[in-house]
Amino acid sequence: MRPVFFRSKFGLYNLPIFFPDATKAVVRTLDSRDIENAKISGILVNTYHLLKEPGERVIKKFGGVSNFMNWNKALVSDSGGFQIMTLVKKIPGNGHITDDGVIFKCLGSKEILLTPEESIRFQMNLGVDMVIVLDDITPQNVSYQEAKLTVNRTIDWAKRSKKEFVKLCRYKNFTEENRPYLIGVVQGGAFAELREECTQRLVEIGFDGLGYGGWTVGKLDNFNYEIARIISENSPINYFLFGLGIGKPHEIVALYDLGFRLFDCVLPTRDARHKRLYVYNAKSIDEINIKSENFYSYYIPDKEKHCADDQPVSLACDCLLCTNYSRAYIAHLFKIKDVSALRLATIHNLRFYSILTERLRINS
Repeated sequence: MRPVFFRSKFGLYNLPIFFPDATKAVVRTLDSRDIENAKISGILVNTYHLLKEPGERVIKKFGGVSNFMNWNKALVSDSGGFQIMTLVKKIPGNGHITDDGVIFKCLGSKEILLTPEESIRFQMNLGVDMVIVLDDITPQNVSYQEAKLTVNRTIDWAKRSKKEFVKLCRYKNFTEENRPYLIGVVQGGAFAELREECTQRLVEIGFDGLGYGGWTVGKLDNFNYEIARIISENSPINYFLFGLGIGKPHEIVALYDLGFRLFDCVLPTRDARHKRLYVYNAKSIDEINIKSENFYSYYIPDKEKHCADDQPVSLACDCLLCTNYSRAYIAHLFKIKDVSALRLATIHNLRFYSILTERLRINS
C-alpha cells in the first residue's frame, strides 16, 4: 500500500499532507504560528529563492531553515527546477541551460549556477525532511523530440543528484531511518509514452517517491489525470507520489484516489490575497462530502450585500476568521485595504486545505 506516514525530524505525520508554498521561508502575510494554528502539517520552501536570498551563509548559521523561521513540523524543499522554466526558458536573456546545469542571471552582474549536485547540496543544508532532484521541465506545446530531450536531461540529472545525495548522507552520518527522503520528478509533457519511460527509468535509479512534474493540464486546459495514472501504475507501491504544484481541491481528491499523498500549491494563499475564499458546501465539518461533485465553492466579498452579512464565511470551518468574524467584517477589511484581511483570508484558505486532508484520511 502507499505510505500512510511522513517521517520528519519533528515526528510522524499522517498522510495526505498539503504543503503551502513558503517560497522564501514565509507564507506571505502569516507567521509560523499562524500556519500551525491552521492545522497545516508541513510547508515547502524554494531552493532557488533561498539560495538567492538570504543565501547559504545565513541558512548555515541558523543550522537550517526550520530554525531560521521557527517552524517545527514537516519541511520539504523543491529543487529550483520550476524556475528554470519561469525565469530562463520563458524569459530570453535571463540565463541559459546546458547539460551541466542552469545559469540564472540576477540583478546586476550576479549569476547563480545551479547544477543537480549544487541543488542537492543546498537542500541538505536547508535541513529539510524531503529533497527533490533538479529536473528539466518539458515546456507546453513542444514536439515529441523536444520533449524527449527534456526527459533524457531529467534522467541524467536524477542520476547525478542521487549520487550526490548518497555521498552527503554518508558524510553527515545519516542512516536509512533518519536521512531525508529523496524524490525524483517525472517529465515528458503530454506524451504518455515519454511519461511512462521517464517513470520507469527513475524507478531504476531508485528513489523514495516520484513527483508529477511539469504541466498538468491537457487539451482544453483540463487536468491530465491519465498522466497521473501512468505515474502511479509504474511506481512501486511503497513510493510516495507527490502532486507538485497541484492544487485545486477536486484535483487533490481525484489524485488521492490514484495513490498521490503529497501536494503543494500556491493557489490557496494567492487566492486569499486576491479576495477568493474557499467554502465547503456544508453546514458543518462533519457534513462535508468531498465525494460530491460540487463539494466546495468560493466566497468573493466584492458586492454591497456582503457588507451587511452577519454570517461566518463558512459554517464548515473552525478557523480564526470563521469562529470570530462575520462575512461583513472581512468584506470591510478588504474594502479599506487593511492588511489583516490578507492574514485572515489566508488562514481561512489554509484551514480549508487542512480540513480537506483530514476528510481524505477519514474517507480512505
